[in-house]
Amino acid sequence: MDYSSFVNFPTGMFSGAAVGLLVLLGVWDLAWKAWGMWHAARNNQVWWFVAILLLNTIGILPILYIYVFSKKGPTQPASPQQ
Repeated sequence: MDYSSFVNFPTGMFSGAAVGLLVLLGVWDLAWKAWGMWHAARNNQVWWFVAILLLNTIGILPILYIYVFSKKGPTQPASPQQ
């Protein structure tokens, strides 16, 4: 049986545009992942930190964490009502 067709990739399989797109997606994911992990660390949410670190979702999980799931506390204490 000839296995050469399984080993040899066709020439031109990865064009310059495809490589550029992969690099762009990598930078996009790294930026969101870093920002999401920073937020999770500041909020002492270890499980979110680990999930964002280990799962590669092209930035979707960090975006959801930052804008949907992270709890934002009040910036100043509420003044008593009179």
